[in-house]
Amino acid sequence: MTEDQTPESEQHQELLIVTGMSGAGRSTVANALEDLDWYVVDNLPPQMLRPLIDLAGRAGDTLPRIAAVVDVRGRDFFSDLQEMVQSLRGRAQVRVLFLDATDAALVRRFESVRRPHPLQGTGTILDGISAERARVRELRESADIIIDTSDLNIHQLAVEINQIFAASDAADIQLTIMSFGFKYGLPPDADLVADARFLPNPFWQPDLRAHTGLDTDVREYVLEQQGALEFVDGYASALHPVLAGYRRENKRHATIAVGCTGGKHRSVAIAEALAARLRDAPGVAVAIKHRDLGRE
Repeated sequence: MTEDQTPESEQHQELLIVTGMSGAGRSTVANALEDLDWYVVDNLPPQMLRPLIDLAGRAGDTLPRIAAVVDVRGRDFFSDLQEMVQSLRGRAQVRVLFLDATDAALVRRFESVRRPHPLQGTGTILDGISAERARVRELRESADIIIDTSDLNIHQLAVEINQIFAASDAADIQLTIMSFGFKYGLPPDADLVADARFLPNPFWQPDLRAHTGLDTDVREYVLEQQGALEFVDGYASALHPVLAGYRRENKRHATIAVGCTGGKHRSVAIAEALAARLRDAPGVAVAIKHRDLGRE
């Protein structure tokens, strides 16, 4: 075997690099992955990723899925992570999971546990967060999966990890269909965004206002509007070549966001209908999430 050839055992290894902002939930994700029978290594210097893959390759089927938590706790070693990821992609199935959250959410979490940010030094928590964002910006842009945990508690984050990685065992692509309200902001982890505000708003119907797009009366009202079913069918058809392209590019997780004003009526009904259309797509596991359902 030449130096450039990769052993067949390594080619079947799956390596998930868990990284992102400090305080965004890496420990929760690591625990959830362990529950899914991943072999998890925490606080690993990037330079140790290659020996880890070599070791796992020799172990064969006993270590098929490895998750390595790599972050700024690795100090100066962390700067080599991007280059190391690129060098490993030919040796194993490598994906990068990036966990993010808003500055306000991160500050709140650090204050609640009364611990300093790893890069804070003699400055404030926000100083540390700003320094970390600068260091991980390029890594975030190239990540395979991005999860914004700002509005997730530890249980909700664990459920999301379970949905993504349990379903990915039997699917090429894990697709999340997410409804949201534009007035609460665009989902930062959305790959594609659709706008359902071209449909009449059930909010202005007194008998529908208190209900949601999960209720039959609202769902029927939304889908019976002119253009609603044409939109769902056309958008689902347009996504098929997109999903095929994601598969070719080894993008195994994607989020399709559907928005309306408040994320309660139209976007929920359309997201549910779109998910129903896409569940039959070959090699695609579909999960649905209603981000703003329940907000006032």
